[in-house]
Amino acid sequence: MSAPTPTPRKAFGRLTLPERNFVADALRTETVGGVLLLLAAVAALVWANIPALHDSYESVSHWHVGPASLGLNLSVAHWAADGLLAVFFFVAGIELKRELVAGDLRDPKAAALPVAAALCGMIAPALVYTLTSGAEGGSLAGWAVPTATDIAFALAVLAVIGTSLPSALRAFLLTLAVVDDLFAILIIAVFFTDGLNFAALGGAVAGLVVFWLLLRRRVRGWYVYVPLAVVIWGLMYNSGVHATIAGVAMGLMLRCHREEGEEQSPGERIEHRVRPLSAGLAVPLFALFSAGVAVSGDALAKVFTQPETLGVVLGLVVGKTLGVFGGTWLTSRFTRASLSDDLEWADVFAVATLAGIGFTVSLLIGELAFEDDAAMTDSVKAAVLAGSLIATALATVLLKIRNARYRRLADEEERDEDQDGVPDVYEQDDPEYHLRMARIFEKKAAEHRRLAREKAAARDALAQVPGGAGDRHDGPA
Repeated sequence: MSAPTPTPRKAFGRLTLPERNFVADALRTETVGGVLLLLAAVAALVWANIPALHDSYESVSHWHVGPASLGLNLSVAHWAADGLLAVFFFVAGIELKRELVAGDLRDPKAAALPVAAALCGMIAPALVYTLTSGAEGGSLAGWAVPTATDIAFALAVLAVIGTSLPSALRAFLLTLAVVDDLFAILIIAVFFTDGLNFAALGGAVAGLVVFWLLLRRRVRGWYVYVPLAVVIWGLMYNSGVHATIAGVAMGLMLRCHREEGEEQSPGERIEHRVRPLSAGLAVPLFALFSAGVAVSGDALAKVFTQPETLGVVLGLVVGKTLGVFGGTWLTSRFTRASLSDDLEWADVFAVATLAGIGFTVSLLIGELAFEDDAAMTDSVKAAVLAGSLIATALATVLLKIRNARYRRLADEEERDEDQDGVPDVYEQDDPEYHLRMARIFEKKAAEHRRLAREKAAARDALAQVPGGAGDRHDGPA
């Protein structure tokens, strides 16, 4: 007997029910965070551009606080970028660990798609920036600025526009963002680390070892881990390595697989508690003190005339879209993966445009790339905002066009005719489901037969009554 032919793997195929539920929960939090992020960015622009308020924005942003003896006398804007974003990267580390042990990234075949899409989605914007800026004699220091995607903003757009996006495409965006964050972390760690303080770095590594040992010994209590995390963060900051790396490292150490009798792993439990802090406070406050750039006709004109800023805009809008879409297509073309029968490549392209919404990490990399040039830093921030806005508008148009098709797919995913709380598409191989459906259809058929008998009896009775419908003559008098 010949071996059965393996079923071809479908890109963007239907998720398992547990993974679908996890994606739905994550999306709800990220969407709320995206809305708050948008409000914070708007507030920053208003605060920084009203003449009567501009000076107060600058004063608050550059007000220093913290112990100078520990090398932590930082401005408020600096605390937001290096301190609060460590919480964001801590959650990113947990997400990455979960994907590696329980999500799509645990299977090399399934991981190939988001990894290739994310990698191409970072290489293409960097090339677009390099070609655009280099051709006009601009600085190449900002090559990494357009490489990052802001998943909170992207999901906020989906919440408003792509309401019927299939869960598989939403999951692809989340996984893509996790891999995107990983590469962004590596870029920050490798390319934006100047001199190293090996004593502080050694202390940070020792703190991480203690953190890991406490986790291994199942020590519990936030009062143990939070002070230790603060110490690790402070040492990492003083080491010369960007302090957000400490958050990622601690997130990766958490156990994200469930053991027998556990409803949630420690990583899932902590992520559930910390994610609202990250999405609802840390990231919006960072946006509040990073997005406050001067917006005027002259400033906007420079965005499209300066080689560096034009490179950022084109990198986000053109490079990101083509990179993510191209990486997905190449993976499908040269591996055994094929596009789901329910989708078309136009759907994938519409989603790829969302990757051009770069904000949080793009702003951070922009500050690091041009930290010695305040004017260029503000111009690059304006370019990030402009590029993200254009990508949002493009994604809105494309998603609106494709949303009717998405709605049909979403309705199919949500249909639950037997009303057992599990969508029917997940029960097609369950004999009990088909028996339940048979009973439901038999009950409906019996009801229709009863109605048919009643209608027929009423019609016959009416026909037998003198002067009734059966005795009418419709001809002329």
